[in-house]
Amino acid sequence: MNSLSLHLLIPTAIHLRSSRAASPSFPRVSSPTVLRVATPSASRTTSSEDSQSIENQTLQVLEWRALCDQLSPFASTSMGNSATKNADIPVGKSPEESRTLLDETVAALAAMEVMESRRFGLSEILDLSDIVERAIAGQLLTVRELCAVRSTLMAASSVFKKLKRAANSDKRVAPLVDILQGCDFKTTLEQKICFCIDCKMSMILDRASEDLEIIRSERMRNMENLHSLLKEVSNKIFQAGGIDKPLVTKRRSRMCVAIRATHKSLLPGGVVLSVSSSRATCFMEPKEAVELNNMEVRHANSERAEETAILSILTSEVSMAQRGILHLLDRILELDIAFARASHAKWMNGVYPRLTSEHPNTLLDNKSLAVDIDSAQHPLLLGSVLGSPNGGNTLPVPIDIKIESRSKVVVISGPNTGGKTALLKTLGLISLMSKSGMFLPAKNCPRLPWFDLILADIGDPQSLEQSLSTFSGHISRICQILDIASENSLVLLDEICSGTDPSEGVALATSILKYIKTRVKVAVVSTHYGDLSRLKDIETQFQNAAMEFSMETLQPTFRVLWGSTGESNALRVAKSIGFNGRILERAHKWTEKLKPEMDVERKGSLFQSLVEERNKLNLQATKTAAFYTDLMSLYRELERESRDLEKREKALLKKETHKVQEDLSSAKSKMQKLVAEFESQLEISQVDQHNSLILKTGEAVAEIIESCCPSDLVLTEEEYSDYSPRAGEKVLVTGLGSKLGTVVEEPGDDETVLVQHGKIRVRIKRKDIKPLPRNRISETPNRSKRQVHIFFLILRLSGLIFEVSHLLSHNIYA
Repeated sequence: MNSLSLHLLIPTAIHLRSSRAASPSFPRVSSPTVLRVATPSASRTTSSEDSQSIENQTLQVLEWRALCDQLSPFASTSMGNSATKNADIPVGKSPEESRTLLDETVAALAAMEVMESRRFGLSEILDLSDIVERAIAGQLLTVRELCAVRSTLMAASSVFKKLKRAANSDKRVAPLVDILQGCDFKTTLEQKICFCIDCKMSMILDRASEDLEIIRSERMRNMENLHSLLKEVSNKIFQAGGIDKPLVTKRRSRMCVAIRATHKSLLPGGVVLSVSSSRATCFMEPKEAVELNNMEVRHANSERAEETAILSILTSEVSMAQRGILHLLDRILELDIAFARASHAKWMNGVYPRLTSEHPNTLLDNKSLAVDIDSAQHPLLLGSVLGSPNGGNTLPVPIDIKIESRSKVVVISGPNTGGKTALLKTLGLISLMSKSGMFLPAKNCPRLPWFDLILADIGDPQSLEQSLSTFSGHISRICQILDIASENSLVLLDEICSGTDPSEGVALATSILKYIKTRVKVAVVSTHYGDLSRLKDIETQFQNAAMEFSMETLQPTFRVLWGSTGESNALRVAKSIGFNGRILERAHKWTEKLKPEMDVERKGSLFQSLVEERNKLNLQATKTAAFYTDLMSLYRELERESRDLEKREKALLKKETHKVQEDLSSAKSKMQKLVAEFESQLEISQVDQHNSLILKTGEAVAEIIESCCPSDLVLTEEEYSDYSPRAGEKVLVTGLGSKLGTVVEEPGDDETVLVQHGKIRVRIKRKDIKPLPRNRISETPNRSKRQVHIFFLILRLSGLIFEVSHLLSHNIYA
């Protein structure tokens, strides 16, 4: 190979801006034990293996892997999908790192909003780790693998450019730009691969080297000569009857011609390379083609060797760029998981959690809350509902988690199956979610501390192999938890010290809780031991909570009553199902003997009354909220109606104006047609027919007036029965077909009125005169006024016709 022809393939120095790789803020976790942050001190006797074991058990109990698996459908790359399925996602090792992860989730949501997309081209990025490992091991990369490297580098660079454009539109996207800011996108390597390989055709280009170009050119000329020679020989064989049609083909990697076995003599000195299955046809290489075929073999081997050399150099380039490529893949993985967290947050309608890192003792307000979460839902239960098309009515019951800032130990009591264990798991799981930058399935603005360790003893840890009973398994695990817990840890203990003698269990549990309150940030324990709830009266760092139980339905409500003490209600439940009364009475006496200082019945009744009162208040609040919702809905509807009123009025006015114009045009057309008919019939009619013609025309005019008269002008008998016309007043003369006239003289004793219609004066009976509806006209809307206007225009037209007919009749009789 000519080295000068590979000027683009000369290895270049690798410039790795690995500031983020050197930073401890974003470790790429390799196992689900990423929650272990605090290193056990030398004074602790528990080995690192035991510490790792208890943390893994906690993750298993809380079903952390299942929660991470919820993210996998939202990952765009194969790396992100694998990391989420294996619970191999970033978890903050400090409050600052967890807040950074949360900010990245916020940035991903903003980017999705700006770009109106969730993918950003991440799906085009491939996992190159196996390809890079093969290159480092010295294995020759294929054309397809090198094309995968090129396409991934191009896609990563494109994603970075898109993020920068989104950040220019919305500053919240900036944390995503920071993830890829220090990465080397290996543009030179991508250009070298592009120069040497056509990825669409999956072939090495001639321009990759001068030697390759020369070899391929010589091979092409040789193949042209060989093909021309064989074609000429095949035509001669065909003309000699040695084959049905000329055929040039390849056998054993050598070009040859087909010939009948009976005509092999036509190719003296030829070499038989193969025969057909019927042995009737031979495939022979003419002696003239031997040297050309040998040359083709040499050229093919030279081309293959040159292509191998080019692939070897490109493989070496990939090997030298392995640090930058793997660092880029790590950052792409972090970016992909950030987008997965954002999509997961939208899917479950999650909210941003506020992480507090200050120690509770530094807070001045004793009544403030260290953990303040409203309507939290277990993410796995919620996910199963959201993922089911028929699960819309089975949403998990939301719970409020309210832990006071000065409280170090929370004792939760209540009946079995009341939700105590679910509360512990929910708190543990959402604490892990907040550390990992995930939004919480809650409402408002949840607030909770950042915990370095989340340690839990939940479930049945008995082991037959280790000869451990249920109680022994619990105590063994609690012992491990106490050894590795720190002052920033969250400890969750379910049914503490159960499975043994109650008196000894209470004593041991009390001692454990008093010990643990000075060594952890928060401990939440569930119990059936009533004595543990009385620790709050002695120690201010204890807090009580109870799971609500409905005495009406004898079922738990799964709601938490913070600051209350729950009752097991065992005797009441037994009584409700018809248990033997004498046995229950004895049990009640024993209960009073065991708790002589307490009036159990009074306390239970008081507690039940308080619960009922709270339920009533909640019902009133619900009704008030519903009334407020209806009121606001009505208000918004009226507001919309008021905004549309002006628009509707304009539309109605336009419609009515158009209707009035149509009515006016119709009336004019009818009157013009009537006048034309009257004139034409007047010319051809006899004198004795004029009266009937005039009467007929007057009736037609009256019909037009009646059809165009607005309903508002129709008056009842009561409205004009006592009407007395005055001189100069405009009236309607019903005796003349409701024509418009003017009163000349007021009514006399004979109850007649002199009325002038045009130039004609006629005396009409008072009952045949109606007043114009002036008051009604002023009260009607614009539509009626326009109708009245049309009506008066028609009256004027009819008056003209009446005058014309009168003059005609007068002239005729004259």
